[in-house]
Amino acid sequence: MLFYVARRLVSGLVLAVMVTLITFLLLAPSFNGIVGNRLGSAATPETVAQMKAQMGLDRPLATQYVDWLSHAVRGDLGRSYFTGIPVRDAVEQHLGVTLSIVLVTLMLTVVVSVALGVLAASKGGLVDRAVQALSLTGHLIPNLLIAIVLVYLLAVKSRLVPATGFTSLADDPAKWAQSIFIPVIALLIASVAGLTAQVRGTMIDELRKDYVRMLRTRGVPTRSVVLRHALRNAAGPALTVLSFEFVAMLGGALIIEKVFAIPGFGSYAFDASLQGDIPIIMGITVFAVLLVVVVNLTVDLVNGWLNPKARIF
Repeated sequence: MLFYVARRLVSGLVLAVMVTLITFLLLAPSFNGIVGNRLGSAATPETVAQMKAQMGLDRPLATQYVDWLSHAVRGDLGRSYFTGIPVRDAVEQHLGVTLSIVLVTLMLTVVVSVALGVLAASKGGLVDRAVQALSLTGHLIPNLLIAIVLVYLLAVKSRLVPATGFTSLADDPAKWAQSIFIPVIALLIASVAGLTAQVRGTMIDELRKDYVRMLRTRGVPTRSVVLRHALRNAAGPALTVLSFEFVAMLGGALIIEKVFAIPGFGSYAFDASLQGDIPIIMGITVFAVLLVVVVNLTVDLVNGWLNPKARIF
C-alpha cells in the first residue's frame, strides 16, 4: 500500500508541474498588461520595459518557469506583486476559510444523502418518488438563487444570521457558525441532490443481489442487511461521486464567497486573476491541484478499506 500511495503522490506532483506550466504559458501573453496595471497612468513603453526587467519578466519563458519551479519545490512560492505577502501564507489563510465551509458542507452532504438514499431504496413507493423529486429540484435550482433567497429570508427579514462577512472559528465559534450557515445551505442543496441519486441507485442494485436474499432467508434483520452489508458495498460509487462533489463545492465556493463577501480561496483566486498577480495565481494553482490529488487518493484508500474487492494497491 505504501508503494501505491507513493506512486500516486508522485503522479500528483507530475500533474501539478504540467498544470502550472500550462497556467504559466497562458499567463505569458498578458505580462505587458500586468506590468501596466502596476504602473497605472504612469505606464509608458520605457517604464513598462524597465518594470518587466525588475520583475524578471523579460527573461525567456523557460528560464522564468524553471526558476519559479526550483523555488516552488522548496516551498517558496514567491511574494504577491501587489501586497508583498508571501504567496504560501496568503493562500493557506484563504484556503482555510474555504475549507471551513466546504468540509462542513461535505459532512452534512454525507449524512443527509446516505439517509435519503437508503430510505428511498429500502422503502420505495411514495417515499422513493418524494426523494427523487427533491433530488431533481436540488439539481435544477442554481446555488446563486438559493443564496439570494436565504439571505432575504434569514438575514434581511428574520435577522437570524448575518448577510455577509466571515468570523474565524478560532475567534468565535458561535459567530463562525452563523457566518457560514447560509453559504453551507446554499452549497449543500446541490451536493445532496447529486449524491442522494447515486446512493439510491447503488443501494437499489445491491438490495436486488443474491447475497441480500440469502441474508434475509437466514433471518438477518432488515436493518442489519441494509446498513451493514448493502450500504458498505454501495459505498464505493458514492465515494467517487463525493470526490466530484468536493471539487464542485470548491468551484461553487467562488460564487458563494463573492456573494457573501467571504475572504476565501475562490474569491481570492478571482481577485488575483483580475489584478494579474502571477505569483498568487501560480500558488493557487499548486494548492488546488494538490488538494484534488489528496482527495482522490483518500477516496481510493477508503473505498479499498470498505470493499477489499475494489482494492488496487
